[in-house]
Amino acid sequence: MSAESAATALLRSQVDLLDFIDWSGVECLNYNSSHPLPNAVKQGYREDDGLNLESDADEQLLIYLPFTQVVKLHSIVVKGPEEEGPKTVKLFSNREHMGFSNVNDFPPSDTAVLSSDNLKGHPVVLKFVKFQNVRSLTIFIEDNQSGSEITKVLKIALFGTTVETTDMKGLKKIEDHQH
Repeated sequence: MSAESAATALLRSQVDLLDFIDWSGVECLNYNSSHPLPNAVKQGYREDDGLNLESDADEQLLIYLPFTQVVKLHSIVVKGPEEEGPKTVKLFSNREHMGFSNVNDFPPSDTAVLSSDNLKGHPVVLKFVKFQNVRSLTIFIEDNQSGSEITKVLKIALFGTTVETTDMKGLKKIEDHQH
């Protein structure tokens, strides 16, 4: 099996983690109230290119997504328009209560510089080892493609697996061998 087909097989085994987002704890800083986060993340809304998440005072956005259970994060899709779409996206695993004042105090778990392909929906595969036990994800959109004041995000989708499903299979196998 080639490395490429192994990567494709791994990607196929990942699920959309939308169902595991704990909406009661979600935060988004510096968004335009007419263009809030659900436009880019919630099912149905994120498929509609007429709806987007838009920054407010400047181009930066800080998004905090807690999960209802521990996940392994494999890849992220961030769609946006060619000009105002996000460019530098920093991801932080399990960092609570980050703000614009302290976001640069911590090294990100991974940083992605989005290409035009990424903005059209091509997933960014993350450093998988850094995202093995993720209880929450902070997404810091630092700037956009054209350097304009407003950043627009059409869609954010996270792909990975829940840790529980992986562990349960492992436990089952151990039990089988003991009998």
